[in-house]
Amino acid sequence: MTHEFKNIIEGHLRAVTKDLKTVLASVVALEGSSYRRPGVRMLIREDGKMTGAVSGGCVEKEILRQSQSVFANGKPKLMTYDGRYRLGCEGILYILIEPFSVNKEFLEAFNKTLQERTPFTITSYFNRDVEENANFGSYVKFEGELLYPISENISEEKENLETFSQTLKPSIKLIILGAEHDAVQLCALASLNGWEVTIVAPEDDPKTKLNFPGANVIINTSPRSFDYDLIDQETAVVLMNHSFSKDIEFLSRMVNSSHRYIGILGPGRRREKLFDKLLENLSDIDPSFFDSIHAPAGINIGAETPQEIAVSIIAEILAVFREQEVYQLKDKKGSIHAEN
Repeated sequence: MTHEFKNIIEGHLRAVTKDLKTVLASVVALEGSSYRRPGVRMLIREDGKMTGAVSGGCVEKEILRQSQSVFANGKPKLMTYDGRYRLGCEGILYILIEPFSVNKEFLEAFNKTLQERTPFTITSYFNRDVEENANFGSYVKFEGELLYPISENISEEKENLETFSQTLKPSIKLIILGAEHDAVQLCALASLNGWEVTIVAPEDDPKTKLNFPGANVIINTSPRSFDYDLIDQETAVVLMNHSFSKDIEFLSRMVNSSHRYIGILGPGRRREKLFDKLLENLSDIDPSFFDSIHAPAGINIGAETPQEIAVSIIAEILAVFREQEVYQLKDKKGSIHAEN
């Protein structure tokens, strides 16, 4: 996940200010089932502090112990963790542990990728039959850029090695149109999930980040002046204005946007009134636009409080972005992480 890798980069930079070495632990292969799938990563500092996790908490102590040799000799290693006897997941994890020391050019390319919201790919090289090998290691490929090694001292010899490659999309962006107290709860929960949150507040009732903990951007503007180019295919929009007229103004200007999800608070009868008004104002609207609108926003979990409603909306957005049908996991056939 992009936000987890961003946290790792930030953790590394904090370690650099303290003159501490860091190593990266990446799950690169899995036999059976596990709490997280290959591609999850964590950072370990030589003082024992960690950023992120690769499991529910059972594997990290062993990773910390095995990372000591990497700190000592600088050689990447592949750790095998058999959870069939120690975890409830019944899987074997293969975890690549390697020095983490990115340069200025890497950081500039990474920051550019975050700003432009473009995907990037991480490729790791390893061998399940060999524990330690100087040829093991990972590279990052940013869009339109060269390959950047995770470690400045990584070997370029990669013959006869297995690879694990993962493309990370931009973090989900959530644009909340509205700035009442229920929007505060949705913002907080989305931020906790690593989403990039933009709050759009009315000009006559401006807000700041002090009003919305976790928000990345606060925009005090009107439906007419809002920049709709901020909406891309990895963006969800939730209308929480509690204003019929403002909802109409925003919706009318989003008809041709590249959104993936639009959610609207309010009952079904309010939705029908909104749709009727939109058709009255814009008779040539493509019917597919209405299909992208989720109103009332959220899934049916019996939500009552603003916090519970936020859980319902976040769950629906995830289901839409991951293209998943919503039902209880106990009714799912096969692996929890298997595609439907």
